[in-house]
Amino acid sequence: MEVELKQRLGRYVLKTYEKETVRSFVPPPLPPDPPLRLDGLQQLLEQANQAIGRLDGLASILPDLSLFIYTYVRKEAVLSSQIEGTQSSLSDLLMFENDEVPGVPIQDVREVSNYVAAMNHGLQRLRSGFPLSLRLICEIHDVLLSNGRGSEKQPGEFRKSQNWIGGTRPGNASFVPPPPELVLDCMSSLELFLHEDRPDLPLLIKAGLVHVQFETIHPFLDGNGRLGRLLITFLLCAQNVIREPILYLSLYFKAHRTAYYDLLDRVRTKGDWEVWLDFFLTGVKETADQAASAARRIVALFEEDQRRIEALGRPAASVLRVFQHMQRNPIVSIPATAQKIGISAPTVAKSLVHMRHLGILREITGRERHRLFVYEPYLAILNEGTEPIR
Repeated sequence: MEVELKQRLGRYVLKTYEKETVRSFVPPPLPPDPPLRLDGLQQLLEQANQAIGRLDGLASILPDLSLFIYTYVRKEAVLSSQIEGTQSSLSDLLMFENDEVPGVPIQDVREVSNYVAAMNHGLQRLRSGFPLSLRLICEIHDVLLSNGRGSEKQPGEFRKSQNWIGGTRPGNASFVPPPPELVLDCMSSLELFLHEDRPDLPLLIKAGLVHVQFETIHPFLDGNGRLGRLLITFLLCAQNVIREPILYLSLYFKAHRTAYYDLLDRVRTKGDWEVWLDFFLTGVKETADQAASAARRIVALFEEDQRRIEALGRPAASVLRVFQHMQRNPIVSIPATAQKIGISAPTVAKSLVHMRHLGILREITGRERHRLFVYEPYLAILNEGTEPIR
């Protein structure tokens, strides 16, 4: 078996950078050869598909699917950016989007905000019928690095210089991706695989292969990790496995990041795709189950709090309008809320007082002016797993 796996290994290209000889790794094209042994993964594959099916079915009966997507996309943006080193939280992003000052450097929050924009751009293009292609990948990357950190690193263009992972230079790096002159060949081969009709490769298996291949090629100077994670969701949406962008693996990768990086390396050094796919499918199953659980708890919370507000009697109508706004914006100020929903600031203030008395929200600044109010039980569900990596 070890001999067979060696046939799946890539090759090394020797290059000289700053007077050092460096071994750049060039992966073989997908799919793996010899073919994957999927017998031991069939049960897990079936469980992962069932979990996705349950999540997709739940999404279709949510009272406001756009609301769930709006918040869930932002949670994914925070998690994926945290893996790359930002300290931004979901609360920071929501405050930034509401023109409030976040509690971390603005660069961190702008990076997360770019991720949301990149995700939305990719999904809109796919829905308009544009194929998941190298052109689209470059477009998404351009949005991802459009401003702030990384904006000087050739947004939207495959790299023209050598990059590396770990270490301070290619000579002491833990991994050196393909040299720049081979990036386009590697990515063109990956694009062919994306569009290849392979009935023998279930789509979740294909998504797991594509993610590793993209991360191994590392085609951009910055943003590869975030874009590689997005590709999983884009591929599933493009093939209608999920109708909406509601499956993201960043929380799973963040929680198991040591195993994640070890398994990427194991594919490169030993050709052991099956062990990686076991990890990947487990992540899909767990992530889909967690997302479904969170959606159910959010719906139950909204229904319970709405019943309590309706019991207020006469003030209920205006309070419900503010409450519905807070379902999309869990952190609000009085002036911004009044402007966005078209009722007076005093009415908004009274509505917030009612919700404070009901225990639905709390004020978080302790100030008399420029106060902020948070829908804490809702934000607590959304925040699960988003504590910054220290």
